Amino acid sequence: MSLKALTTKKHWLFDMDGTLTHAVHDFEEIKAQLDLPAGKPILESLAAMPADIAAEKHKRLDEIEFEIAELATAQAGGAELLQSLLDQGCNIGIVTRNGKAIAKATLKACGLDHFFSDDNIIGRDCAAPKPEPDGVTLLLDRWNAEPKDAVMIGDYLFDLVAGREAGTATVHFDVVDRGTWPEWTDHKISSLNELLGAVA
Repeated sequence: MSLKALTTKKHWLFDMDGTLTHAVHDFEEIKAQLDLPAGKPILESLAAMPADIAAEKHKRLDEIEFEIAELATAQAGGAELLQSLLDQGCNIGIVTRNGKAIAKATLKACGLDHFFSDDNIIGRDCAAPKPEPDGVTLLLDRWNAEPKDAVMIGDYLFDLVAGREAGTATVHFDVVDRGTWPEWTDHKISSLNELLGAVA
């Protein structure tokens, strides 16, 4: 399906780390620092723990992610894509597994913070984290938007599942062209400039 089909979409939801920003998280290293099992997502491991233990590890996770946020850099074409969408009257938002404050710090560090209002940044403390569709649905509800008029863009399976389960189109930002998760992917791009060229 051609990317040109996305020109009809008026509501754009983005993952942040690895999509709007360059991927710098070493998740296995973070798990090691938190003494969490390898091979299982961090948030799901914490959710399975007793509340008091999970709270301490969440606090440390926030500290680690705030440190990483300071290193954030924007993907090429990201600012131009976001500006083009705003110029076309589109809504744009973030749905991330980060905490909201961490997301805001990340966006500020890479110079993309001015594109997003506070209400349009959804973190793990705002709704159940991806792959649950809750964050996507929350933003669509705030915009009074129909899922068929929206698109979710992300670099990982959880982004695509969340979008599809919420009823949006999905775009896999597949930098190394692995072609993974085709069953959850409506469109595949290898750069934000590619997407910009299609919708500008």
